[in-house]
Amino acid sequence: MFPDNHPKRSVGSSGVGNLNETVKQALATDKTIDITTTGKRSHQPRKTEIWFMYIEERVFITGTPGRRDWYANLVENPEFTFHFKESTKIDLTARAYPVIEPEERRRVMSAPETEWYRGRATIDQLIAGSPMVEVQFK
Repeated sequence: MFPDNHPKRSVGSSGVGNLNETVKQALATDKTIDITTTGKRSHQPRKTEIWFMYIEERVFITGTPGRRDWYANLVENPEFTFHFKESTKIDLTARAYPVIEPEERRRVMSAPETEWYRGRATIDQLIAGSPMVEVQFK
């Protein structure tokens, strides 16, 4: 499930500091977004409604354990569009970096922002099998 050859990024450089105040406020208050990925096999745009988490000024997208098309698409083609749709309507170009380090996955899945997921699976199941990417805005 976790790619071995995916680009690595330095921790804590989500590009949030370069965003305008409207976007920073949306990161702090919103939860549901759309993402447009490029299909792994079809190479066509695929729009998915999903939650994001804003944890310590870093942006993550994750889910319950299992295979997800959005994750496979981002592993194959990490460039995507992050569409705010709650407090503002802004589209941002972004890049996804799979989170594969167990300690980092535990930190994300233990955060208050991911409490809902802990009601669906154990923390160990979430760490072992949940799709998870960190978002870097361009």
